[in-house]
Amino acid sequence: MKVAPGSLNSLVGALRERSEIAAKQDVQVVSRVLPGATTSAWFGAEGAVRNGDDCAALPYGDEYVLFAAEGIRREFVRADPWFAGFCAVMVNVSDVCAMGGRPWAVTDVIYLGEGDTGRVLEGMAAASQTFGVPIVGGHTTRVSGDSMLAAAVVGRARRLITSYDACPGDVILQVVDLRGSYRGEGGNFNAATSATPEGLRRALAILPEVAEAGLVRAGKDISMAGLCGTLLMLLECSRVGARLDLDRIVAPVDAEPLRWLMAFPSYGYLLTAPPEHASQVCRRFEEHGLTARTVGEVTPGHALWLTAGSDSALYWDLARAALTGFGGAHA
Repeated sequence: MKVAPGSLNSLVGALRERSEIAAKQDVQVVSRVLPGATTSAWFGAEGAVRNGDDCAALPYGDEYVLFAAEGIRREFVRADPWFAGFCAVMVNVSDVCAMGGRPWAVTDVIYLGEGDTGRVLEGMAAASQTFGVPIVGGHTTRVSGDSMLAAAVVGRARRLITSYDACPGDVILQVVDLRGSYRGEGGNFNAATSATPEGLRRALAILPEVAEAGLVRAGKDISMAGLCGTLLMLLECSRVGARLDLDRIVAPVDAEPLRWLMAFPSYGYLLTAPPEHASQVCRRFEEHGLTARTVGEVTPGHALWLTAGSDSALYWDLARAALTGFGGAHA
């Protein structure tokens, strides 16, 4: 990705001021009440899985049951109801795969607003067919005003990829499907609705495969916090720092840096791995037409630094200010 010389500080300032980052800071309300170690009280020290990850991971025999939920913003549902429904399934499926799991089933909560003839449901049904994950129940009713939507997913994993296991010395890998385009004027980079169901399912299956092979250590799917914000959440949970090289970030041709760094790709992940595993991990994704690159390294400390050319800038110092509050002290 090309960053104009001398523009890194202004780019970092713009990234920090985004409303999506402020929304992640709102999660501190949750992390104060439900701290990361809460699950040990329910499942015992041997099975404890900390809060703050892409899914809850509940030990069950020799595997984990994964459970996650997503609410879809009201303005998104209003502007593009079919794609909002599609995304409600897609983002839940992505959360399961990001933790090394395989999605099993989805439920929904839909409040159909005035004039909504079911386009939200049609989008969800299309995604269910595309990803091969059934919608098995939920709640639907009519309301005045705008439609509202949330969905939940259940999956299973044999070996987890978490946000809590990145180590200094790990390399940071960006994995993304660039065979798409922006949908509308916002940050949704859609590489899903034009792909084949077989291709999408195969791409998602790579994540549990690299987890089960022990090739990756930590990871998250790239969320509405963008690439840098997602990496920061991972670092916060793992209580480490990182250097991210923007020159090595893969992006669409002529991508505008701010828009791409805040994009929400339909297929986009950040993984950390020991350096000796990096080429093998990248090759597994690239064999299926995806793009995977080493874009940085995990460091001691609690700060995320961005570099471009000979310039470097501090994006966030977690020792001074929390983001979500999981994994470390509050601001």
